[in-house]
Amino acid sequence: MYAIIRIRGRTGIKKNIADTLDMLNLTRISHAVVIPETPSYKGMLQKAKDYITWGEVSEDTFKLLVSERGRLPGNKRVTDEYVKENTDYDSVEALAVAIYNEETTLKDSGLKPLFRLNPPRKGYENTKKTFVEGGSLGYRSEEINELLEKMI
Repeated sequence: MYAIIRIRGRTGIKKNIADTLDMLNLTRISHAVVIPETPSYKGMLQKAKDYITWGEVSEDTFKLLVSERGRLPGNKRVTDEYVKENTDYDSVEALAVAIYNEETTLKDSGLKPLFRLNPPRKGYENTKKTFVEGGSLGYRSEEINELLEKMI
């Protein structure tokens, strides 16, 4: 399961890349989404690689992301009471594990598919270079967990 974070804004962006980012629900800087690892999504990631960063999210980081930054329609926080009433799970943590293991989806559980994060503490490395070159863009494997923890 990939976590994707938008790093750069809309200024000077080509229309087809902007459309790809819209399809990924990444409309603003520091927004994050979580998607399954499928070939179609991988193609979208490659197309938008100059505006986003992504990597494999760990289960612990995903639990933290859902519990701290998961939102319901109306911008309400996700609570254990809501999860018990509206899903088959007992707690937010159990729901996060089920979503991580692809037993259910964010949409099916009533959560928004988008996580609005803070900019990272200590800032981005460089918003115009790839992660390999010492920047913030592109694929970063397991290092995405550190960035997400700085942003939650």
